[in-house]
Amino acid sequence: MRIGYARTSTTEQHAGLEAQQRDLTNAGVEKLFSEQVSSVAKRDQLEAAIDFAREGDTLIVTKLDRLARSIPDFVNITERLKAKGVTLKILAMDLDTSSPTGKLILNVMGSVAQFEREMMLERQREGIAKAKGEGKYKGRAPTARARSAEVLALREQGKTIAQIVEDTGISRASVVRIMRT
Repeated sequence: MRIGYARTSTTEQHAGLEAQQRDLTNAGVEKLFSEQVSSVAKRDQLEAAIDFAREGDTLIVTKLDRLARSIPDFVNITERLKAKGVTLKILAMDLDTSSPTGKLILNVMGSVAQFEREMMLERQREGIAKAKGEGKYKGRAPTARARSAEVLALREQGKTIAQIVEDTGISRASVVRIMRT
C-alpha cells in the first residue's frame, strides 16, 4: 500500500498542505495522513502513518523537510520504517529507499538539509545579536503582563481562574503568574 504523509508548520499554510495532498494523491497514495504542526511539536499523524504501515508498504512524502526535523530524527524514522519492512519515497528528490542508491542519496541529502538548517539558525542568532547591540531588538512583547490590571480586576470581581482565562484569552499559566505578583 502507498501511504502518504503531508505536513505544514502552521495552520495558516492551507495552500501548502493542499499542494502536498494533491501531489501525494497524484503519486497513487491510497491512505493519506495530514497535519499542521511544527516539526518540533508532537506529530500525531506521522506516528499514525508509521503505525499504520505494514511490511511491503511505501511511505511517501513530498519533501524531506516535511518528514524529519534533523538527521537523528530522520535516521530514527527510517530505521523504524526499515524494521517494519516499509520503504520511503520522497517525491521532490525522486528517491526511493528500496534501492541502495536511494538509501545513499537520501542520507547525503539529509546531511545537507541539516547543515542548511544549522547555518540558517546561526545567521539568525548573529542577526539578533547585532540588532540587540544596536538597541533595535527588544524580544517578544509581554502580551499577558500588559493586561495585568484587567486580570486582577476580574479576580477582584470574584471570577475564577478558568473564567478569567476564558474572558481574556490569556493562558492559565500567565493568569496564575500575574496573580502571584
